[in-house]
Amino acid sequence: MKLAEVLVRPVITEKVNNQIERSGRYTFEVDKRANKLEVKQAVEEFYGVKVNEVNTIVVPGKNKSRFTKAGLLKGVKPSYKKAVVTLAEGDTIDLFSI
Repeated sequence: MKLAEVLVRPVITEKVNNQIERSGRYTFEVDKRANKLEVKQAVEEFYGVKVNEVNTIVVPGKNKSRFTKAGLLKGVKPSYKKAVVTLAEGDTIDLFSI
């Protein structure tokens, strides 16, 4: 798998921001086929930092329903994989600059 296909997007939430400030752990949504070694290589190459640890989680899909004029519509949100990356001491990633 190409390294450009591994990282889908960074995850930005309040919980993730607290992890970034306290322990230098960044969270990314990654391709479901990517393994920990590919995630580590992709983060190190794209952001120029040293990665100490990678933890991966497969988030299961959720059932969703809503009421409309046509009646009750049901569907499923897709599952996805996310990776929590711990950086070396002193390394940071600036996710907010474009």
